[in-house]
Amino acid sequence: MGTQADDQNYSTSSPPKDERTAEQKKIDDWLPVTSSRNAKWWYSAFHNVTAMVGAGVLSLPYAMSELGWGPGIAVLVISWVVTLYTLWQMVEMHECVPGRRFDRYHELGQHAFGEKLGLWIVVPQQLVVEVGVNIVYMVTGGKSLKKFHDVICEDKCKDIKLTFFIMIFASVHFVLSQLPNLNSISGISLAAAVMSLSYSTIAWGASVNKGRVADVDYSVRATTTPGKVFDFFAALGDVAFAYAGHNVVLEIQATIPSTPEKPSKKPMWKGVIVAYIVVALCYFPVALIGYWAFGNTVDDNILVTLNKPKWLIAMANMMVVIHVIGSYQIYAMPVFDMIETVLVKKLRFPPGLILRLIARSLYVAFTMFIGITFPFFGGLLGFFGGFAFAPTTYFLPCIMWLAIYNPKRFSLSWCCNWVCIILGLCLMIVAPIGALRQIVLNAKTYTFYS
Repeated sequence: MGTQADDQNYSTSSPPKDERTAEQKKIDDWLPVTSSRNAKWWYSAFHNVTAMVGAGVLSLPYAMSELGWGPGIAVLVISWVVTLYTLWQMVEMHECVPGRRFDRYHELGQHAFGEKLGLWIVVPQQLVVEVGVNIVYMVTGGKSLKKFHDVICEDKCKDIKLTFFIMIFASVHFVLSQLPNLNSISGISLAAAVMSLSYSTIAWGASVNKGRVADVDYSVRATTTPGKVFDFFAALGDVAFAYAGHNVVLEIQATIPSTPEKPSKKPMWKGVIVAYIVVALCYFPVALIGYWAFGNTVDDNILVTLNKPKWLIAMANMMVVIHVIGSYQIYAMPVFDMIETVLVKKLRFPPGLILRLIARSLYVAFTMFIGITFPFFGGLLGFFGGFAFAPTTYFLPCIMWLAIYNPKRFSLSWCCNWVCIILGLCLMIVAPIGALRQIVLNAKTYTFYS
């Protein structure tokens, strides 16, 4: 997909001397991102599927209803191509300096922009993305559990508040968050990846089985011109949220072993290609068939629109729960790494089980509290999608690529990167505007902790 990184020659002489002290090595061996480097290429595949496919896929038919057929298909395809390109850039830049690995997004940012500026550019955006995803997945997990309960009960059970289902979902993470690193959650991630493909198939398969609803309407959802514009903006954010795996890609690649003869980018890229094929198999059928079946009456979560067959919809919702359990952990791990790095390296706390138990439990409790307080699922997707995912997914890798490799002006690489930067900037500006309007509209009828 390019030539810039192919020119990087790895030195085959003895590797550079490790200048870390014994204490620094001990800390790095304890931190979640750098503690294990024995992953295989297929770990990359299912970690990336788990990170990318998730809550976003269920909102794609709704995004289509705000965009319409032509713009909707164009946005889906362009996003798939652009994000695959920027993900390739991230994989290549992981070892752009011979003998050194950039294991974290902010480390690459520091190399591209300088020690202080790189930290300030990357860390706030990455935290907004990862904490935002975890909050949204708290809401998604709780809503899917509630939907499972309601479908099984068929109005025979007592109605239980969404708040309690989010708390039930969070209780799982108080336990799973104690697993030390990404490789230790590989089994959960694999199950989550299988679930994502399964419930996506159920979503479009059940839509085909149900067929088009009577008098299906494919005109955009809004009726007023301002409404159409704001909905269009919000839909762009929904699509951006669906392609959000870049924020953990370097951390995933950090788990793969690397030598000058066998750099980690080769198995990582192999896994990414498999992951993106699975992403296409999930996204395009769900988005297009869901919109074909329901038109502009589709809900912001297509599984809510589908009510029959009940056993299948109940199973799909439970699959969503299992998947977002894995996705939550994938996105939480870099946050845990940041928190523990600050506590151990800056504040000089001794690394250990007690520190990890307290720090991670407080983080899970925080995301649970925010998710319970603001469960505006559709609006949250668009807001976080535009505000945070657009920079870290669509154009920040391109800016870093230009800073590190400095391709010739008006060359193919230079032009591709600037096109992605301009598209990403537009997305970052317009998507949160539409999503914020949706949140405000929802908030008018919302009762806290209902």
